[in-house]
Amino acid sequence: MTKKSLLVLLGMVMALMLVLAACGGSDEPASTDEDPDVEDPAEGEGEDGDGEEAASGEPQQGGSIVLSTSGEPVTFNPLYIQDTASSDIADMIHAQLIEADPELNLTPSLATDLPEISEDGLEHTYTIHEGVLFHDGEELTAEDVKFTYDIFIHEDYTGPRAGDFEYLDSVEVIDDYTVKFILSDVDATFSTRTTYGILPKHILEDIPVADLEEHMEYNRNNPIGAGPFEFVEYVDGQYIELVAHEDYFADGPYLDKLTWRVASDSNAELLLFETGETDHMILPATEYATAETYDHGRISSTLALRYDYIGWNNERPLFQDPKVRQALTMAIDRQLIVDEIMEGRAEVAHAPASPLSWAYPDSAPEFNYDPEGAKELLAEAGWEPGADGILEKDGERFAFEILSNDGNVVRRDIGVIVQQMLGDIGIEVEARQMEWGAFLEQTNPPNRDFDAVVLAWALGLDPDPSAIWHSRENQAGLNSISYNNPTVDELADANKKIVDQDERAEAISEIFQIVAEEQPYTFLFYPEQHVLLNNRLQGFTHHPRSNSYKVNEWYVTE
Repeated sequence: MTKKSLLVLLGMVMALMLVLAACGGSDEPASTDEDPDVEDPAEGEGEDGDGEEAASGEPQQGGSIVLSTSGEPVTFNPLYIQDTASSDIADMIHAQLIEADPELNLTPSLATDLPEISEDGLEHTYTIHEGVLFHDGEELTAEDVKFTYDIFIHEDYTGPRAGDFEYLDSVEVIDDYTVKFILSDVDATFSTRTTYGILPKHILEDIPVADLEEHMEYNRNNPIGAGPFEFVEYVDGQYIELVAHEDYFADGPYLDKLTWRVASDSNAELLLFETGETDHMILPATEYATAETYDHGRISSTLALRYDYIGWNNERPLFQDPKVRQALTMAIDRQLIVDEIMEGRAEVAHAPASPLSWAYPDSAPEFNYDPEGAKELLAEAGWEPGADGILEKDGERFAFEILSNDGNVVRRDIGVIVQQMLGDIGIEVEARQMEWGAFLEQTNPPNRDFDAVVLAWALGLDPDPSAIWHSRENQAGLNSISYNNPTVDELADANKKIVDQDERAEAISEIFQIVAEEQPYTFLFYPEQHVLLNNRLQGFTHHPRSNSYKVNEWYVTE
């Protein structure tokens, strides 16, 4: 596909969207463009070039801000979150033992220091601050930490993180402010697993673990944490309101109130910012040039710790042959997508890791744009043009649906362009968007009812590939495309027991190279992330993976 034809196609898409917008009412429930959030160092580039804004004086107490999101949160319980719309807000409500700084170094939060680890690596002991209060005034103690992490290893836990804790044998309370994690085997990733928000035992201990995921009285209606902001109200499709936790154990919070406005898409978010109704939004690359013209705003940018991808459902016969998946990637001009849709503010991806990661492979197989080569691979796999030009094999047409989530204009455009590019080589594609909650229910286990999806992973602090690529994660974990490779499983199991980082990086790199060769995903790009901020909002630090980083230090100047 030429650059000219791509621009024509995008113009037709935008014209259609304008017609649809003119026909729709303003009271439609909002839908989302947020990413699923898995758990993986970034060189920031913000106002002063390092991802952190230059200091502008002492923080001021009081005032409020309005943030926007085009993603409806699904849950505020951090043990079950799989999307950034939920995690952005839950991170403001809950406090965690450990967090990561903008360079992705682990730093203590609720814990007074990093863990004391036994010589054999099997015991990790944390001391927590005394006098930390939940939003209802009850003290947070080691009992709450044990209660939270016991859920992950309970046989009835229904969330997606059980695989993160396969070597956690038990959690022991030493005293009110000391807790010990006891492992059954060495786990090089474990310290990064203690970044989950701590739940209140006194509120949730009587809820069966099997029922916790659906316990909306806590998860949506009244989450209680020990973070810098307290939950007040959530009105579906409109807003989420938080107020300052006056007894927060660390600095601040300086703001009195935070309100999240729910918008239909990023275009609506930009209009809210332009008219002064909001103070903060994640800015798509497509809107960067427009946002630069705003006198009342500024843009902070950093390379995000994530990659965007198209996931091919490996359970579907169409996508079970690696040659076919390689051909699909070769038929998609990803550089053109980066140049035109992402305005050049991204880098074509070739592997399931961020270039910021210490485990990023030195080399990985690359399937660059080559539509003729793609046709040859498909022919080798038995696909030949039918009477109408669509490829056929054993009487089956090569036709499928590619899904993305409502409100995300970048993914919408990718779906439409991929439809055209694959059509050029004889593959029939229908691009469709769905409301975020319905999308998750349809595409995640156990339903897993989809052909292909356009999504992104916000990567975890540790590059362990198990959560996404191990076959045991097919049924209830994050391996929603059902990828299965016994060699990858074996290497993934072994990598967590390697303490030396250089040696471990080699093992993880081998996994990434295998996955890159087999193309269960078409890895699209590593994007920059841009945040549009009102000039009155100060104290913001741009983090490569956390949109709520140090929100207690944000303040406004009036």
